Parts: sequence; structure tokens; C-alpha cells
Amino acid sequence: MAKKIILTGDRPTGRLHVGHYVGSLKERVRLQNSGAFDEIYIMIADAQALTDN
Repeated sequence: MAKKIILTGDRPTGRLHVGHYVGSLKERVRLQNSGAFDEIYIMIADAQALTDN
């Protein structure tokens, strides 16, 4: 059987706010906790954000 994999990411644009929570974070946590996927990868699309924010 094929592996079920999720690849998703964010482009950082500032501090987290309620829109991030409702729009993506809550759903990612639900998918992670569902156990329906073999692997989940979440990336930050802009490596410079690690030093700027």
C-alpha cells in the first residue's frame, strides 16, 4: 500500500494571530492527531524568517 504523506508550509509574514490558528494550525493538529497519515512535513518557506522574526 502507498504511504499517505502530507507536505505543507507557511510563508512567514509576521507574528501569529487568530487567523493562522483558525485557517491552518488547528487543521494541521487535527490531521496529525488523526493517525490517518504515515508522514507529515511542515516547512517554513522563507529561511530568512528564522533570523528576522
